[in-house]
Amino acid sequence: MIRFLQSKDNRIIKAIFIVIIALISVSMVVYLIPGLTGQGAATADSYATVYPHWYSKILSSGLDVSQLQVEKTARAQLAQQHYPDNPMILGLFEQQVGQRLIQQQILLAEADKLGIRANENDVRAFLHTGGAGERIFPGGNYIGDAAYTNLIASLNMSVPEFEEDVKHDIVVRRLEAFLTGGVTVGDKDVRDEYRKNNIKIKFDYAVITSDDLRKTINPPDSELEAFFKSNAARYSSAVPEQRKITYFAFTPNDLPGGIPQPTQQEIKAYYDAHQSEYQTPEQARSRHILITVPAGADAKTDAAAKAKADDVLKQLKGGANFADLAKKYSDDPGSKDSGGELPLAQHGAMVPEFDKAIFSQKIGDIAIVKSQFGYHIVQVEERKPAHSQDISEVLPTIQATLLREKAAGVQDSYAKQLTAEATKNGLEKTAAAHHLEVVTTPPVNHQGVISALPDGAQVIGRAFDMKQGDPPQSAPTGEGYAIFQVTGISPAHAPAFADWKSHVLDDYRDQKLPQLLNAKTEELAAKAKASGDLAKAAKEVGATVKTSDLVAPDGQVPDLGQVTQAAPQLLDLSVGAVSGPIETGRNGIVAKILDKQEPTAEDITKNFDQTRDQMLDQRRSEAFNIFVTSITADYKKAKRIRMNAKAQQGPQIPGM
Repeated sequence: MIRFLQSKDNRIIKAIFIVIIALISVSMVVYLIPGLTGQGAATADSYATVYPHWYSKILSSGLDVSQLQVEKTARAQLAQQHYPDNPMILGLFEQQVGQRLIQQQILLAEADKLGIRANENDVRAFLHTGGAGERIFPGGNYIGDAAYTNLIASLNMSVPEFEEDVKHDIVVRRLEAFLTGGVTVGDKDVRDEYRKNNIKIKFDYAVITSDDLRKTINPPDSELEAFFKSNAARYSSAVPEQRKITYFAFTPNDLPGGIPQPTQQEIKAYYDAHQSEYQTPEQARSRHILITVPAGADAKTDAAAKAKADDVLKQLKGGANFADLAKKYSDDPGSKDSGGELPLAQHGAMVPEFDKAIFSQKIGDIAIVKSQFGYHIVQVEERKPAHSQDISEVLPTIQATLLREKAAGVQDSYAKQLTAEATKNGLEKTAAAHHLEVVTTPPVNHQGVISALPDGAQVIGRAFDMKQGDPPQSAPTGEGYAIFQVTGISPAHAPAFADWKSHVLDDYRDQKLPQLLNAKTEELAAKAKASGDLAKAAKEVGATVKTSDLVAPDGQVPDLGQVTQAAPQLLDLSVGAVSGPIETGRNGIVAKILDKQEPTAEDITKNFDQTRDQMLDQRRSEAFNIFVTSITADYKKAKRIRMNAKAQQGPQIPGM
């Protein structure tokens, strides 16, 4: 608005004031007529509405997040992460998706105020880059409208929806760049950050393990029984409910008439109905010799690898044996010993550059291809065109599938028949009529097992949903079915101390261990600091002394874990210093620094730019997150976010 008011064109200024006066007039009318302000939840088909300006409510010009969009996106994420289609889980996903989309609309509104936008040309440019470019423009060539539409459809989106999402993403990225463009990092901060992250230390450390200390906690029975009595509520239902289950079971061998075999007509019908499953895509067989180039290698290293690849290619064209050179030169451990041979591969199975080569080179030709791994000397040996498998090729698979289906159907029908008979005649008579044996289990709890059944989990699970005397039910056993009833119930109850003594001891130890571990570790630290002799102090308290390697801050140390997470204070100690007590949850540790190496000035200079870029990315991300939290809070405070009743039931977005 400041730019407009500074304009020399007074017509713009007049127009603005006319709009303001009109808005004031409208607002007076709105507030004088009850209900016209539209306070309350958003409409049923709208998950939430974001109002970019104070007058947006009056003009009904908010930005909607639709309920359909939230549900559709949540279901897609649910499927991608292989969660079950459970209403509770879906609800949580909808809350997360809804919150994210609300924040996106806020950011889009703020970007629009700043004149930050994106158009179709920006979307096209974006789709040529990164992972999207590799899928949509492989080798720089467009995959075509039909393939593009199918690719987007696999994301459960239409092309317009996808491209609109891309446009929004571009706008938000530009807004972030605009808002964080002034974030800087000082040279000293960069050097300090690199130095802090690349210090290496070596140390002795004395370890008191929870497992060893736990064994020393052995109270007398009188104290243990007192603990049991004082925690009576804890043990009131320690012995879980148990049930006796009476059942008889059958396996496929007990089925009258056995399992019918699939007919030729059924096999043919199945094959015709599943044609899409028997399509074999184009495949290529190749071999290669890999000359690796480490990630981030400089031009000199890359050139040396290329020269080596050129030399190998020259030897091959001179008549050298491919397999011999692969064993001698290849850096691919998975194929070098087999002469560079690779298995049949279909499109997309290899990295893009290699994939393009094996499906475009002439059979027998040898060429050099560069990928993210280095230089490949590639020879295509065979290509198989896409084709449909003949019914004879997949006959055994179809027969096995149909046999399983028939077996499942016959067993299910037989189980229903026997259940109905047992309901009418009882388990004993029904079992005897079919030459099956009735068994009664000892009492089992919900997590128990029925030893005579291959898998009694479903029998037990259903039994715990039944009452004693309920009609018989059936459940699969992993090798047939069982028809069963609940014939006895023992409610959950408190055990006698003598019967539960070992469990009580475990609980007692669990309660006493943290305090004891803390006291022992503090004792160890005090003794080591007083004498400066960690080994002597460790011996006195029964700790074990170990020595670390020379480790960086993110290095892993046995019994300790990652240094920066478990004991960052060690990085600040000087050589010879003894640490205070370090508790990892499982162990108590005290360390003594043996060696400390800081990065050289040359190392810092060499990695300066990379460190600065990483710090800039982090600080810009932090700055943008602060902006998002702040602007969301402002919108909430100004009541410029309206959510429907369903959206308000779950967790709210930060600041809302």
